[in-house]
Amino acid sequence: MQLIDRNISVEELKIASQKMFDGLVKAVVDIERKIMVVDADMHADEEEFLLEKGSQQNDLWGINIYPALDGEQRIEFDSMINIRPAWGNRSRGVDDPAIREKIIQIVNNFITI
Repeated sequence: MQLIDRNISVEELKIASQKMFDGLVKAVVDIERKIMVVDADMHADEEEFLLEKGSQQNDLWGINIYPALDGEQRIEFDSMINIRPAWGNRSRGVDDPAIREKIIQIVNNFITI
C-alpha cells in the first residue's frame, strides 16, 4: 500500500497492476485532502489507512485505475466502500458528477507519463 501525495508514473502503476486481476490498481481518494492510497488488495484496507491518517469517511471514494488505458477509460468508479445510502450514494459507483470530477482531477494531477 502506498500513500500518494506526489506524482506517480504510469509505469509505477503498471508494475503495481501486475499483482491484480485484469491489470487494475485499487485506490481510495480523499477528495478534501487531495491525496490517495494505491496498491492494496481491498479498498477497505486503503480506506482504513486514510481514516487512521485523519481523513473523514465522507471524503473517501474507492476507484480502480487501469494504467494501460488512457483518458476517461483509466478510472473506474466501482467499490463497495462507495455504497452510502445515508449520503445519497446507493451504488458501488460515484453517483454525484461533481465528486466524480474531483476524483478525476486529483488522480490526473498525480499520474505522470
